[in-house]
Amino acid sequence: MIRINLAPERGRRRGAGFKLGLPSFNLGWLFGVVYLALLLGVGGYWWVLIRTQATLTADIDRAQKDLALLKVQIGQESKIRDLANELRKRVEVIEELTRAQGRPILLADAFASVIPNDLWITGFEERGGQIKVTGSAFSATAVADFMSKLRASGKFKEVDLVVSRQDLARPAPLVTFEVTCRFES
Repeated sequence: MIRINLAPERGRRRGAGFKLGLPSFNLGWLFGVVYLALLLGVGGYWWVLIRTQATLTADIDRAQKDLALLKVQIGQESKIRDLANELRKRVEVIEELTRAQGRPILLADAFASVIPNDLWITGFEERGGQIKVTGSAFSATAVADFMSKLRASGKFKEVDLVVSRQDLARPAPLVTFEVTCRFES
């Protein structure tokens, strides 16, 4: 039988000199360092995400406050716009009244100049340019004079007698009348 010894000899050195070799490497230390680096990386990333969340939350709160202020300002602007429109309408009404203010004065002046002395006006209405005059007189001649003076003035058109009654029950008989006409200034 043949025996072969494969084990190295002890005590015998192979070359006298310098020996190069790799230091013994421990895989436990390698995994520990990698685990620690990974843990630090995940922790740093988590810290960055928390800071970003806090910043974004603060930005959202600030934006919501700004939005609330802008909504208030928009509400105030719409109120101001409504008030401005109301004021424009009021100014238009005032301007219309001042433009039409001269017409009643001209009407009263023209009307006063045609009333005879023995005639009394008891009612005066103007609707849509049509004038209705009611009154009393001592005679039908005074009513006729009144109507002819209205026509002759040139400012009253379409002068018509609607009603004329004489009350004979009174000691001094009075004629009550209603006349319609149109005033053109």
